Amino acid sequence: MPTAHLLVCNGLKMSPHQRIATLLETLYGSAAVPTLQRRLLELIQTPPGQPAAPPRGSLPLTERDVLLITYGDQVRAPDEPPLRTLADFCERHFREAISGVHLLPHFPYTSDDGFAVTDYRAVDPGLGTWDDVARLGASFDLMFDAVFNHLSASSEWFQRFLAGDPAFRDFFVTVTGRPDLSQVVRPRALPLLTRFTGAAGPLEVWTTFSADQVDLNFKNPDVLLALIDVLRFYVRQGARFLRLDAIAYLWKEIGTSCIHLPQTHAVIQLLRAVLDVMAPSVMLITETNVPHADNVSYFGDGTNEAQLVYNFALPPLLAHALLRGDATHLARWARTLELPSDQVTFSISRPPTTGLASTRRGVCCRRRKSNS
Repeated sequence: MPTAHLLVCNGLKMSPHQRIATLLETLYGSAAVPTLQRRLLELIQTPPGQPAAPPRGSLPLTERDVLLITYGDQVRAPDEPPLRTLADFCERHFREAISGVHLLPHFPYTSDDGFAVTDYRAVDPGLGTWDDVARLGASFDLMFDAVFNHLSASSEWFQRFLAGDPAFRDFFVTVTGRPDLSQVVRPRALPLLTRFTGAAGPLEVWTTFSADQVDLNFKNPDVLLALIDVLRFYVRQGARFLRLDAIAYLWKEIGTSCIHLPQTHAVIQLLRAVLDVMAPSVMLITETNVPHADNVSYFGDGTNEAQLVYNFALPPLLAHALLRGDATHLARWARTLELPSDQVTFSISRPPTTGLASTRRGVCCRRRKSNS
């Protein structure tokens, strides 16, 4: 297989449609390209509809672009959907301070603080509706999480897979026999495989993060097309940024580490090419909390993969400089940073100075008299 994350699909030398054809061949072979390309182009060339909250433009990002990272229920008021409260709160207090909001998973879920999604297209009814999301997006750029590595084991897709529904055949990664999986990089100290009972008997399903998070099978092109349709839906709902959650683990190949594989880079390049056709102002950001060289590889050649990657080294170095009163190490590190082009940049995620992470419990915003 070609090394897809090199200059195979240079974003300047090839048109998005050329990149799409080349990447489909890289992933699925030349025989599959005509049918897959036709299906994909029919999907993305159909206008996605007027977004509920249109992105506010495609100007290059600057240091003035600041996104608030929050769950939909972090700010609450009595008798009001939390997302509506959040929109009003941000409008009143942050309108001049931030340019956007990274709305952490706001979909129905079963575990992992929202990252075990049951329905990609729904808003958790406990948070509100897509109209409430649009209300937030009317004033701020929005970032949504594309949790495409896995779905909840309770999701309709997985339940239909277990039931033997032909439409969902091979939608999830399964393992037969006893292959050597010792090379697989594990982000959590939990079993890699989880046994489920399917229509034809027991199945060993790949679960990178937990038994409740079943991994999707991108070797099946129907999975890729289904998730591109989800991506298209998020664009329609007003997303300007799409955060590819846990993306480094996307493609599984037994006998490898199953992280940072060339096929994973090819999928990201394909998503970028698709967005370049249907929504060129929408940007990808990869969530890859890995060593720096691996992390920046998700820029691709600077034109063909993510426009942003997280810079995970800055927060601890900043804390060290503040605590020691000495920025020597911070400055030395900063001088080493290089970008492959002027079309990409780092996203800096700075935690609160207390060092405490956000939780789903949120806070109460008392806006009217109440006995609660």
